[in-house]
Amino acid sequence: MKKALLIVTLSIFTVMGLFAQGQNESSNKKVYLITMDQMDQHWQNVNAGCEKAVAEFGGIDYKWLAPDVKDDNKQIESINNAVAGGADVILLAANGPNAVTSALKEATSAGVKIIYVDSAADYPGEQILATDNEAAGTTAGMQMINELKANGVTSGAIGIINVNAATASTVAREKGFRKAFEGTDYNILETQYCNGDAAIAKDMSANFITQGVVGLFGANEGSTVGVGNAIQEAGDAVVGVGFDKSDMILSLIDKGYILCTMAQNPDVMGYEGIKTAIDVLDGKTIDQAYVDTGVSVIGKN
Repeated sequence: MKKALLIVTLSIFTVMGLFAQGQNESSNKKVYLITMDQMDQHWQNVNAGCEKAVAEFGGIDYKWLAPDVKDDNKQIESINNAVAGGADVILLAANGPNAVTSALKEATSAGVKIIYVDSAADYPGEQILATDNEAAGTTAGMQMINELKANGVTSGAIGIINVNAATASTVAREKGFRKAFEGTDYNILETQYCNGDAAIAKDMSANFITQGVVGLFGANEGSTVGVGNAIQEAGDAVVGVGFDKSDMILSLIDKGYILCTMAQNPDVMGYEGIKTAIDVLDGKTIDQAYVDTGVSVIGKN
């Protein structure tokens, strides 16, 4: 009889424990990461940083949502899905400054907090964690100028492959890059936009090469891969400088088709983004509106 009573008692405590566990899991706050796409290794690294922070701090139900390609409507759909899924915080890398504004207004009306990683929309958020893209673009331009002059090339045409004319981060990179060439004898041609697609960037770069450019700048991962592949295929002495870090870009640098790339710290963006999300959910005041997550110049060893 005592044994039977013990089994019943243990069963009750087991059920209570499972119930409590379920209560704890359901009480976890929901944080969604919404990036521009799933293609670039850059976004995978942002996600990795988020996952590291979630594992370290706990108390968060975390999910990465992203369109398969850069598309405003698909990003809006991701935002709406996050809200419908009960998001408390959205970490967002916005495609452009205005395209997702209506969706963000609806999200904040539903009580969702917005934190920007890498690229902000023109809509208030709790914080922006990103590279100083304009300064990094100027650094990229100076790297190209120094290499061209070292090769005895003091003038000539320069081509730029960018994502689009709206994404704030890459627009700032181009602005900084152009600033580096002010007062020089180099001529920067009209920017070509590839929407971050490496294959399209390669074709655009090849067209620039046929026009006799002496340098090519890729403003993001896909653009940079396209620039490097075009230089490799053409076999011409064109100086390629890029942005972002991936295995493919590092391989192109190692083979000498890309001089260097401006490497961001996407894992830091994700990690610190989750930390900020936790602070926001705990009701803490966010003192820093902008956090510079840094950039490094990576060239051939």
